Amino acid sequence: MGVRGETYAYWYLRRRGYVFISKNFEPARGKGELDLVGFGGETLAFVEVRTRAVTKGKVALPELSIGKEKHQVLVRAAHAFLRERHGEKCPVWFDVLAIDNTPGMPPVVRLHKEALSPRP
Repeated sequence: MGVRGETYAYWYLRRRGYVFISKNFEPARGKGELDLVGFGGETLAFVEVRTRAVTKGKVALPELSIGKEKHQVLVRAAHAFLRERHGEKCPVWFDVLAIDNTPGMPPVVRLHKEALSPRP
């Protein structure tokens, strides 16, 4: 389900103007993975895709499954990406794309722009 969700997310965001430069980036050192990395306008977006199956009468809300530890891993992976690609001065944000997958129904998608980004 994760691969299908990431593929759906890729095309969903492409239709909304994102231009991707990396998928499933893993830092050379350390742990973690960035699902999608691309530009949403002039800002580099690190996109975490969360997909959950929805059973009848239940609410999935996969975006709520990102805890403090996962957030820290994403931030470290993003720093590694920027170092490896020499993009330290590039403006960035973290988006979360949540997909509720109900069998026999179209997916329900929620894009949370700048969801994990630090606030001033």
